[in-house]
Amino acid sequence: MDELIARVSASLGVDAEQAKTAIGHVLAFLHKELPEGPVAEFIEKVPGARDLVDAVADKSDGAGPSLLGGLLNSGLMGLAGKLNAAGLDMGQIQKLGHEIFAYAETLLGKEKVQQIANSVPGLSQFL
Repeated sequence: MDELIARVSASLGVDAEQAKTAIGHVLAFLHKELPEGPVAEFIEKVPGARDLVDAVADKSDGAGPSLLGGLLNSGLMGLAGKLNAAGLDMGQIQKLGHEIFAYAETLLGKEKVQQIANSVPGLSQFL
């Protein structure tokens, strides 16, 4: 996890804590969308990733959102909103996706990363 945090921090020009928060949001999103297969494998291969996903999920739990809030806070739009709230702009969000997927490719291989990207509409733009 430290290597991924360092890569993201350097690429985005943010501190390590902000990078860790952003990575946590992305991994939690991917885990929610694709709890089995390559995402689960990636989370298990990165030390500390499981704890980070669980921590983000715990912070997201709480009172149920309104219908409109639920729609706006789901999918890639919801993820983008969380990343914006964490202080990232759209350019940084794209770089974040590129860094996470490049790192995942070193652990899983290109084919499995492509499987992840193809499983969520719009996600392939971050490869």
